[in-house]
Amino acid sequence: MSRIIRSGLTLVAIVAAGAGGYWAGHSDIAVPGLHWLRSVPWLENALAGTPNSNPAPSGPVIYYRDPDGRPAYSAVPRKSAGGRDFAAVHASEDLSFDVKPAAVAAEPAAAGMESVAAAKKRVLYYRNPMGLPDTSPTPKKDSMGMDYIPVYESDDEDGSTVKVAPGKLQRTGVRSETVADRLIVRAVRVPGTVQLDERRISVVATRSEAFINKVADVTTGGKVTKGQPLVQLYSPEVAAAGAQFLTDLSSAARVAAGGARQRLENLGVPSEAISEMERTRKVPLSMTWRAPRDGIVLERNAVDGMKASPGEVLFRLADVSVVWIIADVPEFDLGAVKPGAPVTIRVRSMPGQTFSGRVALIYPQVAKETRTTKVRIEIANPEGALLPDMYADVEIAAGSGNPVVAVPDSAVIDTGARQLVIIDKGEGRFEPREVKVGTQGGGFTEIRSGVASGDRVVVAANFLIDAESNLKAALNGMAAGDVQ
Repeated sequence: MSRIIRSGLTLVAIVAAGAGGYWAGHSDIAVPGLHWLRSVPWLENALAGTPNSNPAPSGPVIYYRDPDGRPAYSAVPRKSAGGRDFAAVHASEDLSFDVKPAAVAAEPAAAGMESVAAAKKRVLYYRNPMGLPDTSPTPKKDSMGMDYIPVYESDDEDGSTVKVAPGKLQRTGVRSETVADRLIVRAVRVPGTVQLDERRISVVATRSEAFINKVADVTTGGKVTKGQPLVQLYSPEVAAAGAQFLTDLSSAARVAAGGARQRLENLGVPSEAISEMERTRKVPLSMTWRAPRDGIVLERNAVDGMKASPGEVLFRLADVSVVWIIADVPEFDLGAVKPGAPVTIRVRSMPGQTFSGRVALIYPQVAKETRTTKVRIEIANPEGALLPDMYADVEIAAGSGNPVVAVPDSAVIDTGARQLVIIDKGEGRFEPREVKVGTQGGGFTEIRSGVASGDRVVVAANFLIDAESNLKAALNGMAAGDVQ
């Protein structure tokens, strides 16, 4: 029965203390009379739980907080509106997001052993508790009264390594990836134009004076086939050579006919016309000039009744089944473009359609005005969709063609004067390392020296670790200067 009564009284006391404390806190009134609750041993145990469940505060005073639990803080001692002193918050009581080991509340014996181990370490210097670039060879306090933090010899055994707590790694989003050999291909996008294949252009002309009797119904831009008649003409010189050829054929000395035939061939008379004269033993009044290849008519200069001079171009024909794309590659991209590299071409008149080809030739000259070099790409054009002088968007797959050591682009910190990566050594240890970079493409950067395959590099939030490394190097340098 007495146990039930004591439990009831305990509950009433707790409720009364909570209500009174809430009213006093919100009214900014100190209630000193509540200390009698601590005078009852069993009630004190009921309110406080197990005795000595929390270790005594330790470490330097970080700041001061409101005694009534309000969100008010101070860097120096002060009083609340009710006249109560702000409570001092020591380093061991400060809120931290870092993952602490399970043995935070270790036994006094373990704490003593830790103190002995710490005492055996040699203090190199003391650094500012707020992270400012200020060190001291002897213990001191900052302007807020906070003790400088000692830096022990074992903490600075590797000046290039930065140690980061696991909790901080999670908060800052630090992420690492393994370095591997990759095939780096980057796209060089340049403008270009469609040009005719120089080897597929032909002209129709006479090698002697001639008079045009009739021109075929062929116009500029039209298509012709090989052997199609283009023009009928009369040439006095061709007629004289034909008569001599027939005379030589009829004479007893037939060996002389070989010279007359050669003369006709030199005048450009088609072989079928010579065979026809040999069969019929007649010299035609006009000769028919035919198309030497399939293609389109680029130029027509022949007109009925005109006189054509030797070498004058009557027709210009071009085979467009294969065309060239002449691209202008900037000088700084020229080293990445190789003959045989695959190319994708898009023309503006056919959106959504692409053509494929390969780099056939890199011209051995750089234009002084544009600092570009022409690159030739040969592509098939069986349907004749690509027309001369069309504009084209050219995308050349540039790269070495061999796997190289590469890291993601985000892993490289480029300061302008040098490039760095952050090596993840595990267990929260990181090392900045200078590297030499090469080709970039596809989200990766080639590393020519400084990193090997299998290393782990930081690819996210690496600038935070780099900043901490720079701060540590500056503190070490200042400490060394103080010692000297």
